[in-house]
Amino acid sequence: MAWRQLGIALGLTLSSLAVSASEVIDVYRSESCGCCKAWIEHLEESGFSVNDHVENDMSVVKQRLGVPYALGSCHTGVYQGKFVEGHVPASDILALKQRNDLLGLAVPGMPMGSPGMEMGSRKDAYDVVGLRKDGKTEVIQQYSAE
Repeated sequence: MAWRQLGIALGLTLSSLAVSASEVIDVYRSESCGCCKAWIEHLEESGFSVNDHVENDMSVVKQRLGVPYALGSCHTGVYQGKFVEGHVPASDILALKQRNDLLGLAVPGMPMGSPGMEMGSRKDAYDVVGLRKDGKTEVIQQYSAE
């Protein structure tokens, strides 16, 4: 009986650890955008807990969050107080934890083959761009075409 109780207690402890380990991201998108929903699925499959916010005017959201027009895409996330613009891979979002010098990350435009834009076999090369607190941008990660 003691082993059974230990197993139950261990199972409950591991379940609560899994829930608390989940990364939370808020995603703002327009209702009609299919690739936004696909990006949310990518995040959830990567362990994120997503708060999905449907917005009528994404330009207002982007302006409020400080996303420069040149870095724009279709949806905007907020992770640990930083913006995540467009089809940024989940692994790059997690790396924001180590980058206190950044205001956010972006994948400008909508490159084919990026998370949420997997439509057929085409894969465009694209960069994940970081916006630093000094206003300058830098390439954080490069993905090649295949």
